[in-house]
Amino acid sequence: MRPILVTGGAGFIGSNLVDRLAGQGHPVLIYDALARDGVQRNLDWLKLRHPQRVSSVIADVRDADALAQAAGDASAVFHLAAQVAVTTSMVEPVGDFDINMRATLTLLETLRKRNDRTPLLFASTNKVYGGLEDLEFDLEGDAYVPRDPTIRARGVGEDRSLDFHTPYGCSKGAADQYVLDYARSFGVPTAVMRMSCIYGPRQMGTEDQGWVAHFLIRALQGRPISIFGDGYQVRDILDVSDAVDAWTAAFARIDQVAGRAFNLGGGPDNAVSLRQVLAEIERLAGRKLQLDFSDWRPGDQRYYVSDTRRARADLGLGPARPWREGVAALASWLKSEHAAPPHRTAAVA
Repeated sequence: MRPILVTGGAGFIGSNLVDRLAGQGHPVLIYDALARDGVQRNLDWLKLRHPQRVSSVIADVRDADALAQAAGDASAVFHLAAQVAVTTSMVEPVGDFDINMRATLTLLETLRKRNDRTPLLFASTNKVYGGLEDLEFDLEGDAYVPRDPTIRARGVGEDRSLDFHTPYGCSKGAADQYVLDYARSFGVPTAVMRMSCIYGPRQMGTEDQGWVAHFLIRALQGRPISIFGDGYQVRDILDVSDAVDAWTAAFARIDQVAGRAFNLGGGPDNAVSLRQVLAEIERLAGRKLQLDFSDWRPGDQRYYVSDTRRARADLGLGPARPWREGVAALASWLKSEHAAPPHRTAAVA
């Protein structure tokens, strides 16, 4: 059997996805540079759980030859490897482009030249919708809420105009559009997941990405948490098991959903402000958290909630895990795994 290629397969979402695919009987080839703290541990965990089904290539996605070779015999490609931080993209925009855009094009070209309808599923981001500056918000209690009643009830839909902010938004947004167009122009079966804030086990959150886990790690260590903005900003957080459900459902239905993008998040039922999550973490930790506030960063959204109706209907997804239940489960995992590596002082949404 030809393996499924998962780029970034040792990362947080990637390792959970690989575990599911291997558990279903698929051979999986992980392609990962192991550049982030904790990912080597994830890779070791996967190989211990699935010694006959999981193999790996340790390489950077900027190595076009190695990446093309890995994709050359794949039965499918899940492309999750990325430069994930807006802050890094502001300092190193060329590197951000090479990782997020050029590597994606390398994979697409490899599959186009194969001409055998090998599918590619791509990890995009809600940042493709920009800062949502045209929306007006009210502050109700400890969270921003949109004045537009449709957005308030349903969230942001896939029909929202794209508006790329920051080099990160541009590189991910351009890759998002290339992936969709390769289905239209060349018949490569592709699908795009525009992900909101995913959290769960195997996440080693930092101040630049993975804020739910990062808040928990800091709280468990008894260390201060710094917030960019005022903490009233809202995100729809989604447990990683639900995210993996969506990824595998899109793969199973790729002939029906090829060339389409899906907003993937917790939806209105799991829309929470940073302050609400922090209050829940205080309850779980049994102590008051020390919070420090910093200025908003470029491209920060005061509110983003996914309209998940298309994903639920077309991918056959069930209700998302309630956020309090998922956050408590992540806290338990972090405690049991002692997966609290040292980080810098700041935290992010």
